[in-house]
Amino acid sequence: LDDVISSTSVDKTRIQEATDRTLRWIDRCIAAHKNPHRQNLFGIVQGHLDPNLREYSLGEMIKRNLPGYAIGGLSGGEAKDSFWKVVEQCTRPGSGLPSDKPRYLMGVGYPLDIVVCVALGVDMFDCVYPCRTARFGTALVRTGQMRLTSSEFAADYRPLEPGYDGPLKSYTRAMLHTIVTKEPVAASLITLHNLHFMLNLLGEMREAIKKNTFADWVRRFLQDFFPMATPPPCPHCPPRWVRDALASCGIRLDDIFDWSEAASELPDMPKDHSGGGKEGKA
Repeated sequence: LDDVISSTSVDKTRIQEATDRTLRWIDRCIAAHKNPHRQNLFGIVQGHLDPNLREYSLGEMIKRNLPGYAIGGLSGGEAKDSFWKVVEQCTRPGSGLPSDKPRYLMGVGYPLDIVVCVALGVDMFDCVYPCRTARFGTALVRTGQMRLTSSEFAADYRPLEPGYDGPLKSYTRAMLHTIVTKEPVAASLITLHNLHFMLNLLGEMREAIKKNTFADWVRRFLQDFFPMATPPPCPHCPPRWVRDALASCGIRLDDIFDWSEAASELPDMPKDHSGGGKEGKA
C-alpha cells in the first residue's frame, strides 16, 4: 500500500504526509503478513520529486529488509527530467535500492521509458498503456506507434513490421485498418500484438544484459525508434532527457545523434515512419 498524490502537486505538507503514511502502512502490512513463505511483500518508495524526501523514504524502506521494492509516485505528468532523476536516485549503486532484490517501477509502460529505466537499473514494470492504446487502434512497433485508424493504411498490404512473426502475422495493415473502427474484436487483436511486442522487447533486453551487449542494444533500439534522427548535421534528435539519463549510467549517444541546440526534439512516442501506401498490394 502507498499514499500517492499527483506528481505535479506543490503541497509540501501533503507530500510529507503521504511519505510518512506510506511508511506506517508498510509496518502494518509487515505485522499482518501471514504468508511470507508464499507471498513477497514489496515496500513502495515515495517522496514525490523531492530528493531529500526520496532519500528518507529509501533509507526507511531499505531498513525493513523486504523481499522487493517498488518506486512509486511517478508517471503522473511530471517533467521527464524530474522523472528520470528520481528513478536514478532510487537505483543508484551504494545508496539506492538493493541490486540483489527486485526493483519495480510503478505505472510506467512507454517502450522508451522502459528501455531507459532498465538501463538505470529497474527490473519490473506495470502499465495499462499497451492495452489502452490498442483500444484506440494504435499498434506498437519498433519505429514508434502505428495509428491504424489513419487512411494511409487503407491499401497497405504489408504486415505490421518486416519479418513479423507475432499473433497478427496473418493480418495486413489494410485488414486491421478496415476493422479497427468498426469491429470490437480489433481492440483485442491489437492488444495481443502490443503485449507480444512488449514481451519481445523485454526479452531482448534480458538477453543483451546476459551477453554484456546491453549498451549496444540500447543504441540500436534508439536508432530504430527515431529513424528521423541521425548523426550531425540533422534537424531532429531524440528527447534530450534520454541522452542525459543514459549518460548517467555510461551509455553515450553523442556519436549517433545531433544534440545541437538547432535540432528539434522528437516526441517520446514517435509516429511510425515506415511509410504507408500500396506496397505489397495483392
